[in-house]
Amino acid sequence: MKPAALALLTALLLGGGCARADAPADAPTADTASAPAAVEAVDPARIPEATGFRRTVLVRGLEHPWGLAWLPDGDLLITERPGRLRIVRGGVLDPAPILGVPEVLAAGQGGLLDVSLHPRFAENRLVYLTYAAGTPEANHTQLARARFDGRALSPLEVIYQVPQRKSGTQHFGSRLLWLPDGTLLLAIGDGGNPPLQLEGALIREQAQNRSSALGKILRLNADGSPAAGNPFQGDAGALPELWSLGHRNIQGLAYDPEAGRVWVSEHGARGGDELNLVSAGANHGWPLVTHSREYFGPEITSRRTAPAMVDPRRVWTPAIAPSGLAVASGRVPQWRGELFAGGLVSGDVRRLRLDPQGRVTAEERIPIGQRVRDVREGPDGFLYVLTDAADGQLIRLEPG
Repeated sequence: MKPAALALLTALLLGGGCARADAPADAPTADTASAPAAVEAVDPARIPEATGFRRTVLVRGLEHPWGLAWLPDGDLLITERPGRLRIVRGGVLDPAPILGVPEVLAAGQGGLLDVSLHPRFAENRLVYLTYAAGTPEANHTQLARARFDGRALSPLEVIYQVPQRKSGTQHFGSRLLWLPDGTLLLAIGDGGNPPLQLEGALIREQAQNRSSALGKILRLNADGSPAAGNPFQGDAGALPELWSLGHRNIQGLAYDPEAGRVWVSEHGARGGDELNLVSAGANHGWPLVTHSREYFGPEITSRRTAPAMVDPRRVWTPAIAPSGLAVASGRVPQWRGELFAGGLVSGDVRRLRLDPQGRVTAEERIPIGQRVRDVREGPDGFLYVLTDAADGQLIRLEPG
């Protein structure tokens, strides 16, 4: 987006209005009317430590694992960022990686990222992967799918790729989430930090550019095409796959089936990490509204809230570097409806209790002692944690 166009967009967005409400009938919607006018940042270090959890290390020897997905038989697929897909069979990590994985750009924050199974995997055997592709000078996020025969993926088909190619190896986003209507949400990062530019402006400004996939959540059909009923379809210049905008770098994406809500956790810059309740057409403000500061010190903006933007439900400053997010389904009754958010920098999992309107009423931290890359609820209702290290672990959290 050119600077003049960004200035005009800023004036329009900050002059009033509200988040788009023209979502398809079967899409989740956030209770934005009940959201507070502004949210004060909390200091993560002042959050009390949780009790009543038992931690068990299930798997060791994973190289920078990033995402995980359970197969119907209970085996577990795990991605490793250098470009390998691993499988845990009967609780044991198979030493042989899965064949047929695409070539990835394994540099910086890039590599093989999330993994997800088609909702009808038992019938079609389709596995979906996100990853960074290209070179350090020209790269983007891609989504591919293939059938899994237990040992290999084939034939691999790239079904979506971010139209914008960027330089640098930051902010690929890349979490996946299936909605009850069978459509797929794909989170895409804003592309990187200053001084990185695209189209004559800081690349992070792409998060407000509706002709760009950067800094957005996309809603796709299972074949990668734009899903019908997306909120910006018909808007001149807008990509038809856009679902929400104004995101910096989402690393946690989860659905609450009881409340019909989509939650995300996303990185700020220096502070200003966010927990957001997202709905179709919502603008979450980045970089026009934020608690973040530049890494070199000054504020990015003095605005923390604006009428056209949706406020976060939690802000962490200093940063926890959120990555991985789970909603407890109730298989463990005492966790029902709670959120569990991983932290890379904080090395813990945040337990967040909510009121019926989705406001955070309490927070505790579950120490892990390593960078937490992903948090998922397993079929048994327990929490499964991936740690981001050269010797990464899969850890199970249970009531203790």
